[in-house]
Amino acid sequence: MGSVFNTKTIEGYPNKRFHAGCIHVDEVENLAINRGKELFSAEHINVQPHSGTSANLAVYFSVLEVGDRVLSMSLPHGGHLSHGHQASITSKCFDFSHYKVNPETELIDYEQVREIAHSIKPRMIVCGASSYPRLIDYKKMAEIANEVSAFILADMAHLAGLVAAKLIPSPVPFCDFITFTCYKTMMGSRGGAILCKEQFRKQIDKAVFPGCQGTSAVNLLAAKALIFKLAMEPTFISIQQRTIENAKIMAGAFTEKGYRIVSGGTDNHQVLIDLASNGISGGEAENCLESVGIVLNRNVVPKDAGKPGKVSGIRLGSGAVSARGMSEPQMNRIVELMDMALMNQTKKEVLKEVAGEVLSLCKEFPVSFSNN
Repeated sequence: MGSVFNTKTIEGYPNKRFHAGCIHVDEVENLAINRGKELFSAEHINVQPHSGTSANLAVYFSVLEVGDRVLSMSLPHGGHLSHGHQASITSKCFDFSHYKVNPETELIDYEQVREIAHSIKPRMIVCGASSYPRLIDYKKMAEIANEVSAFILADMAHLAGLVAAKLIPSPVPFCDFITFTCYKTMMGSRGGAILCKEQFRKQIDKAVFPGCQGTSAVNLLAAKALIFKLAMEPTFISIQQRTIENAKIMAGAFTEKGYRIVSGGTDNHQVLIDLASNGISGGEAENCLESVGIVLNRNVVPKDAGKPGKVSGIRLGSGAVSARGMSEPQMNRIVELMDMALMNQTKKEVLKEVAGEVLSLCKEFPVSFSNN
């Protein structure tokens, strides 16, 4: 990202630019396009979106009219702001309805999705989430969309690295559009991308530029080309395997200590913990853990739905520690340290001890892409 590409201004697409001097930029973008298509076995990819949200906006505007109905996952149940939350501009442009998880299992209720879809006849269904630790049945979601003649968008912003490594099912064979970000599990730079079927190529490209964006961030195009290459290598796949394993280990360790894990476990890199029964709010936990060097975020959980302002959960991701090379012994120790901190929030000596151990772990496992 810190390169001469950071200073180049462009608009348009390879060989169809609105500025001169883009020969090498075209080479970079075409490299990112070709690698992205190969990595995800996609018919088309647009690598220009600045973020996952801008990618979602481009998809919406590529085939929808303002006011069209869209069905997506409720935010407290795992959805993202850009899936039609009232705080997002998406809710002001389109008529969103939301499906939820089953209150008992905390898994997506596909029959509920089907019932709502047949009732409201949406023009698009969004599958994908920001805080859903289980796998999504893309085939089933696509079947429901087909029943009501709706477009289907999969938002795999959090899961792209796991999909690229072929460790969890890909939405590409089933969905019209797929959006993702290049950081999170992809382990690359900031920025987003859109995969789609060839039949939607022109609509997507037009919706990105000039529809939703102007100039592209050329340094990010180069960074995307690089991470798509790295994602095909054994080191990347090994990290993704460890990421899933470590998440499962942490979920199990927290359960043994009496914490309630949303949905009872995880199938990806996320562990979502409901702290309500522990008498701790998500915000309190976030602040306490940050004070000892453990950074995560407070997060709403399904049981918070209907309680404005209430945040009972915290969301953990196992990607960063896995990239450092940590495995089962370290995961168990991290859970122990988190439990020590959360159960002793007012005891400065305990917090100091935890912070020291966290620092030691970081020094023992420094940041490096080459960890095996």
